[in-house]
Amino acid sequence: MRDFSTDHSALALNTATLGHNLDGYGAGWSPEQVIDACAARGYGGITFWQREIGARAVEIGERVRATGMQVAGLCRTPYLTGADAGTDDEIKASIDTAAGLGTGVLTIVTGGTEPGTKGMLESQKRLAERVAAHAGYAADRRVNLALEPLNPMFGGDRTCIFTVRDALNVCEMVGADNVGIAVDVYHVWWDTTLPESLMAARGKILGYHLCDWLENTTDMLLDRGMMGDGVADLKSIRSAVEAAGYTGLCEVEVFSENNWWKCQPEKTLDVIIERFRMLS
Repeated sequence: MRDFSTDHSALALNTATLGHNLDGYGAGWSPEQVIDACAARGYGGITFWQREIGARAVEIGERVRATGMQVAGLCRTPYLTGADAGTDDEIKASIDTAAGLGTGVLTIVTGGTEPGTKGMLESQKRLAERVAAHAGYAADRRVNLALEPLNPMFGGDRTCIFTVRDALNVCEMVGADNVGIAVDVYHVWWDTTLPESLMAARGKILGYHLCDWLENTTDMLLDRGMMGDGVADLKSIRSAVEAAGYTGLCEVEVFSENNWWKCQPEKTLDVIIERFRMLS
């Protein structure tokens, strides 16, 4: 397991941690401000959200790389399943944005259950069909598609995959080399079969997302904890992720409407480094 106690070059910021994913929250920084602040602190990369990029993907990607950092990823595709599923053109547009940024990872939050179905299996089959339909387009643009299982509390609404094993099953149905998984502490910390599932995912882990689960959470979406403030066994999870061969960036993604989004972003970025070195 990598030692981060004196080195945070493997640390990446997901800009949602500064509140950028919702209008009216966070500092309201531009992508340029985020890039410069992270570079000044020695971060290794940044993951952006589609809504922040607009038509400026190439420009923003070049600015990140000019500082020596990486564009760690892009969040996210439109939903691929459920009543709110995006169109094929919208999905292709998210792939094009990832390619313009120069990132190899586009996260897929799947969307909920397909209208008229019960349970998850039919929705997972539909998900695999839609991912397969776009995998070649993504591969041509050097973009990998990372299926992110979500905590079961989002079942039926935001997701039709809950565990790493679910995500791997869909990967197997798709059968494309550029389709893998993203492992987010918030969504998998509870899974006692996680180490075994991660070993089965060797070679398929495209991203690792850090935060914590607050024992008395007040909002299932917007009350994530900073590392060390909750009950997730962070070191054990990262040990299992790295035992499965993952050596990439560790991306801090904290949705925190009433806490971290109200802090000065400079403070938040500094606390992330401190917690990452001590606890992650």
